[in-house]
Amino acid sequence: MKPIEWLDNKLKIIDQTKLPQTTAFVELSDYHEVVAAIREMKVRGAPAIGVAAAYGIALGAQNIKTESKDRFISQFDQILQAFSVARPTAANLFRTIDRMKKIASTTDDTPIIKQALIDEAKRIHAEEEAATERLSQLGAELIKDGFTILTHCNTGSLATAGYGTALGIIKAAKKQGKKIDVIATETRPLLQGARLTAWELMQENIPATLVTDSMAGYFINQGKVDCVIVGADRIAANGDVANKIGTYTLAVLAAENGIPFYVAAPTSTIDLSLNSGAEIPIEERNPEEVTSIGGVILAPQGIKAANPAFDVTPHRYITAIITEKGIVKEPYGDRMKLI
Repeated sequence: MKPIEWLDNKLKIIDQTKLPQTTAFVELSDYHEVVAAIREMKVRGAPAIGVAAAYGIALGAQNIKTESKDRFISQFDQILQAFSVARPTAANLFRTIDRMKKIASTTDDTPIIKQALIDEAKRIHAEEEAATERLSQLGAELIKDGFTILTHCNTGSLATAGYGTALGIIKAAKKQGKKIDVIATETRPLLQGARLTAWELMQENIPATLVTDSMAGYFINQGKVDCVIVGADRIAANGDVANKIGTYTLAVLAAENGIPFYVAAPTSTIDLSLNSGAEIPIEERNPEEVTSIGGVILAPQGIKAANPAFDVTPHRYITAIITEKGIVKEPYGDRMKLI
């Protein structure tokens, strides 16, 4: 399965909002459509957002009709701005924007720039594929035969346009011949765990049990979980991690019950410009995602609802951060800059 694919000036994606009932692929021919796909979470997961944005920016550049470098850059900056506000938390998005902006400044020849942007987007995609496969192999060494792993949200190929992060580690451990089991939280409010992680685990024939988010503490306390592995959308210089809302709760539960809590992410998710998680912007999404599911209204009309998409887990709760360049442990502040 290729969740993101470049098709000669079109971007083909799997619409994650339709899974698991329908495996629907969509072809996007305009950068506005790519921005909308990211905002509407047809494409989601920090690495996948970065890859989709790279192709979307390249796509937008192809449709700029001018040979004037100044006019080209003026219109190109508008494209970059449109992507920058699509999802504010994912570090990979902003790393992609910076890389594509640098490519556009390398020459005054606009046809050369357009091709260079496509090449850079393909390079970003290839790097994420390689990074997620490498970190999955490294992380699998932490998984023992017979482990039951609890994971949150979705961190497989759908979220990375590559091998996966937390779910990639789980897949790699299975391929090493280890007998493993997975407990997947449903991940409210958009149910990425129930819809996407459960689907990917079944595709890989990995034994899994789906639970509600609020059941996690019960299973951890009962001794039925050997470790927790999650992904990340942005990691600050001190090791604080922003990830899907509910991650902080799981980290505290893991610490209270003495089991490892691992974060798996490529180095493209690390943002050394931020000293701590307090500086990470947290996306606030439409409250209707809380008051309804799949268009079915659950809550009384007029009730106030909050919908932060992410929370921040302080580094003191994290046993290790697994990257393609190595496994990092405390003191994170000293070691994050070395990878």
